[in-house]
Amino acid sequence: MAGQGDLFGAGDGLPAAPEPDAPLATRLRPKTFDDLVGQRQVVDVLRQLTRSGHLPSIVLWGPPGSGKTTLARLLATETSARMVAMSAVTAGVADLRKVVAEARVHRRAGLRTVLFIDEIHRFNKAQQDAILPHVEEGTVTLIGATTENPSFEVIAPLLSRSRVFRLEQLERDELAQVVRRGLAELGAQVDDQAMDALLEGSRGDARVALNGLEAAAALAGEETISLEHVEHALQQSHLLYDRAGDQHYDIVSALIKSVRGSDPDAAVYWMARMLEAGEDPLFVARRLVILAAEDVGLADPQALSVAMAAQQAAHFVGMPEAVLPLTEAALYLALAPKSNSALTSYGAARELIQETGNEPVPMHLRNAPTGLMKSMGYGKGYKYAHEHEGGVARDQVHMPEKLKGRKVYKPNPRDKNQAK
Repeated sequence: MAGQGDLFGAGDGLPAAPEPDAPLATRLRPKTFDDLVGQRQVVDVLRQLTRSGHLPSIVLWGPPGSGKTTLARLLATETSARMVAMSAVTAGVADLRKVVAEARVHRRAGLRTVLFIDEIHRFNKAQQDAILPHVEEGTVTLIGATTENPSFEVIAPLLSRSRVFRLEQLERDELAQVVRRGLAELGAQVDDQAMDALLEGSRGDARVALNGLEAAAALAGEETISLEHVEHALQQSHLLYDRAGDQHYDIVSALIKSVRGSDPDAAVYWMARMLEAGEDPLFVARRLVILAAEDVGLADPQALSVAMAAQQAAHFVGMPEAVLPLTEAALYLALAPKSNSALTSYGAARELIQETGNEPVPMHLRNAPTGLMKSMGYGKGYKYAHEHEGGVARDQVHMPEKLKGRKVYKPNPRDKNQAK
């Protein structure tokens, strides 16, 4: 069956032993809750659930390498359940139906089935709808794993019938425990520089750390693992950033709030996090253009020109040189005085429209391109501003008659070019 595998051998309720040549991360997968590193708060709750004998459907939400699959296996083991794993990337509705049919047979024999769906956020609505009735009936207990915010990626009926547990990336000392276990398994040694590089390059991902360690040990042979071995093993930084996922929105939010908060250091840092992880530089440029109008605005009207110039320059030169005009713009915006009067003024105008509806345009402001329209009073009484002192017809009303005197622009003290 595509994307499906029974994780238990011979129906004995115990995890199948990994093959001797399995990857190090697989060989070291924890077999009990006590073996698990990190996630203590979540583990304590899950341990209580297994002791109660009632395992609800669960969604495990967390970054790669935080232990989602391991927790699913442990939950099934601790509740003596049969576990079937599916990948949402390769499985379809037909696969789900077959799993459910098998689960019904096992249920009649008194054996519960835990259906583990990895990357459940990749299931579309129809696929998730297909799971729902079987979760409601108790035919299967669902454990879904996702790196994405389930509030956006899992349908509401399924989410309401599940408990969501948020996992965090491993702390440095927790990751060091995992690496030391790997060293013991491999019978290898590592110098301090190499250890630091491995922990830093793994970015809290236990799987990356163990895979990197195994590759570095293979490169080192009988030697102590050095910094050079680790650098060659990792080959690239594993930045936690998904261009369509939760990390994406968190880091974009951090960039926006750092510019708004006039913090040039943080603004460039978060922007670099995005670009170094492969974000489209034009996406970053668009955010800077919006920031220029929304948060700098009339306090420094030149900011919008700087942001637009950065967008054009980034498009023209491409990466990696695009980082230079984008950094210049980010610094300019962060250091500029701030005014959100463009945002607040438009919001006030929108509220006024929602409150009052479609008020007619005053007759003196209407265009009168024909004699008939002029005879009907279109344009009558209009005062041409340039014919008045200071270029302003001060007694002329430009709002609808019923809205005379209503204001939507609330000047910010930092706004330049305010009307006198």
